[in-house]
Amino acid sequence: MCRWPPTAACDGKEPPHPGVAARVMRLINLKPGPALTAFLTLLPFLAVFIAYAIGSEIRLAENPSDKLLPAPGKIWDTMVSLTTQGDRRTGRILFWHDTWASLKRLGLGIAISSLFGLVIGLMIGLLPLVRSTLAQFVAILSMIPPLALLPILFIVFGLGELSKVVLIVVGTLPFMIRDLSQRTLEIPEELLVKAQTLGASSWVIAIRVALPQVMPRLIQAVRLSLGPAWLFLIAAEAIASDLGLGYRIFLVRRYLAMDVILTYVLWITLLAFVIDWSLRWASRRFFPWAQEGL
Repeated sequence: MCRWPPTAACDGKEPPHPGVAARVMRLINLKPGPALTAFLTLLPFLAVFIAYAIGSEIRLAENPSDKLLPAPGKIWDTMVSLTTQGDRRTGRILFWHDTWASLKRLGLGIAISSLFGLVIGLMIGLLPLVRSTLAQFVAILSMIPPLALLPILFIVFGLGELSKVVLIVVGTLPFMIRDLSQRTLEIPEELLVKAQTLGASSWVIAIRVALPQVMPRLIQAVRLSLGPAWLFLIAAEAIASDLGLGYRIFLVRRYLAMDVILTYVLWITLLAFVIDWSLRWASRRFFPWAQEGL
């Protein structure tokens, strides 16, 4: 095969199509290696940290008692203090109790949404009668702002744990149902026809054909629901709670304790990242054939 530019052995040959050479130079075709990928991943975080450190230094230079942008060293000291020192009244380390209380509420709400979302999503996607009955109803429900229902939930379910869990369910369940039902509808018709030809019942089709196709999408739906779920949890804890990450943030805001607030915000971000990474690992581990690049 003749190379371009042509050598003496292939003078007069037609050069490759111009697009072949041009394609190599386009940004869309440049893929970073592992080292560059790691650097580019860390670059935005480093830029934010540097910008914050510079802003904090400027404000503290003008006013050493400024509380709006505490120095990174102060935030670190606050984090160490919160995670190791007990409360003066009870002796409990409130940081870990707040974390456990919030994770229980979040986990229970997401688990309920996942279970009902999977069942109802499969039913809407597989059964035309259920689809005609519930599809539009769920679509309308998904348009209601969940936080607008918060006062109603507190009135109906009280100020205890139930109302907080219900808010997470109300906020995430309609999305999961719509997403999983759409994935069920995308299952090739040939698979369903072949299963029926082999004598499979509707139950067998749902369990043996549809469920394996939908499970990877369920994990992705949970990942995408984590952000709204944290929002609903923190809002509920801020209004009516005596323990939790959201409660603690809104409790100390009146004192302008930005070092405490930023510590809790960073901790919530880390928890969300770990949960998301765990779900992504589970998806790759158990469903490697169904990756969607999320």
